[in-house]
Amino acid sequence: MSDQWARRAPSRARTAGCAALLLVLLAPVAGCGPAPSPSARFPDVQRMLDARAQAVRQRDETGFLAAVDPRATGYRNSQRAMFAHLAGVPLADWNYDLDSTDAFPLPDGGEQLAAKVRLRYRLKGYDTAPVNAVQYLTLTERDGRWLISSDTDGTAVGRIGTRQLWDQGPVRLVRGRYSLVLGGAGHPARLRDLARRVDQAVPVVSDAWKGKWAQKVVVEAPDSVEGMAQLMGSDDPSGYAGIAAVTTGEAGATTSAPADRVIVNPDAYEELNDLGRKVVLTHETTHVATRTVTTAATPLWLSEGFADWVAYRGTRRKPATAAPELTRALARGKLPARLPTDADFGFKAGADRLAKAYEGSWLACRMIADKWGEAKLIAFYRAAGTSGIPASAGNTGAPMEAVQGTAAPHGTARAGSPGRHHPDRPPSRADRTDRAMRTQLGVGLAEFTRRWRAYVKQLLER
Repeated sequence: MSDQWARRAPSRARTAGCAALLLVLLAPVAGCGPAPSPSARFPDVQRMLDARAQAVRQRDETGFLAAVDPRATGYRNSQRAMFAHLAGVPLADWNYDLDSTDAFPLPDGGEQLAAKVRLRYRLKGYDTAPVNAVQYLTLTERDGRWLISSDTDGTAVGRIGTRQLWDQGPVRLVRGRYSLVLGGAGHPARLRDLARRVDQAVPVVSDAWKGKWAQKVVVEAPDSVEGMAQLMGSDDPSGYAGIAAVTTGEAGATTSAPADRVIVNPDAYEELNDLGRKVVLTHETTHVATRTVTTAATPLWLSEGFADWVAYRGTRRKPATAAPELTRALARGKLPARLPTDADFGFKAGADRLAKAYEGSWLACRMIADKWGEAKLIAFYRAAGTSGIPASAGNTGAPMEAVQGTAAPHGTARAGSPGRHHPDRPPSRADRTDRAMRTQLGVGLAEFTRRWRAYVKQLLER
C-alpha cells in the first residue's frame, strides 16, 4: 500500500464499510470460544436431575416421582417399580449429568428435549469410583417445569441406553467374603453358587497377580440373556450367545479402567461343568484385578490370554483338551500364522474363531511364563499397557490410541522393521507392544510369533 493511499482520510462511507467488515471478521472469532455445557444452557433440567438423584440417595419415592411427567402413566408406573427394586441395593452415591439435549429425533410439536443423561453410581463397600450408565430420556415442559416422560423414544434410532438390574425387575443380593452378587429374583441358588465361586477365585488370582487390587468383585446375574444384553446397552441378545460372562464397566482407579462388573449369561453359565464355571469366574476376576493397568494400549490377546493363564494355572488339564479348536486346526494343517487380533474376539466373530483366539492367547501367555518366567509375564503385561515405554526402547512419548482396535493387526508390522515407526506419526499399538516385548522379553513381535507357533505345535501334538 502506497504512502499516498495511506495518508488519505477515509470517507464516512468507507469508514462504515470498514467497520462492517471488521464486525464480519470478528464474528467467527467470537464464536470460537467454548460452547456452554448442556447443564449450563438448561439449568432447570440439571436442577431437576439433581433433585431426582437426591431423592434416590434419601430413599424418597415422592421426590423421585416428582421428576416424572404425570401424563406419562406407563412410564410413571415403571419408575415407581424401579424405585422399589432399588430398596435393598447398598448405594454409596447416585448422580445424573446432562450430556446433551439433542440425542435422538423427536416428533414436532410441544416443548421437548431428547436428552442423553449419564447416571453415575457407587455401591457401598465395593466401588471406589462411580460406574457410568447412559440413559436416553424424553423431557417435556409442563407449566414451566421440565419433567421426564419416556426412556424409549430413542430406541428406533439405536439410542438404547443401559437398563440396570433394577430397571429389569426385583433385585436379590448375595454377599460373600470377597463378592457381591446382584441378580434377579428367579434363581437364588445360582446367585449363591456365583458368590461361592468368586470367593474361591479371588485368592487364586491374588496368588498369580502380584499387583495391588481391592480383592472385591461385583457380579451381575440377570435372569435371561436378554437381560444381559440390556446391561451391556444392547437390544440384540444373539451377540452374547455362548458367552458365559463378560467383565465391563468403568469403576476403578482411573476413568479408562475397562473392567468393573462381571456380567453373567445365565443360559451359557448353566451349560458349564464344574471346571468350566471355575475357569470362567477366575478369568473374569483376573480382569477385575488387572483393570488399573489394562489400557487401550493393551492388546486383547494379552489381556484375555493372561486371564486364561491365571484361570488354568495350577490345573492339570492337557493343552489339547483345553484348546480343542486349535488342536483341530493343527490337524488340518491350518495353524494360525499370527497372534489373534482384536477382531477375532468380537462377539459376532463366530464361535470357532472366538475359541481359537482365546486358546491361542492363553498359550502365548503360557509360553511367556514357561520360557521367561511368571515375573516376566507380569512385567510385560504392565509394560504393554503403559503409555510411557522406557526411553531405552525408543519410545517417542506420543499418546497411545484412545480406542482398542485402531492399530494394525498384531504381527502385521512392516517386515524387517518391527518396533520402528515414521517420526511424524505416533507409534501404533503394535509398535508399543513390540517395544514392551523387546524390553521385557528380549524379542520382537515377529520372533515371538514364530516361537509361539512352534510352541503351540509342540504342545498340541503331544
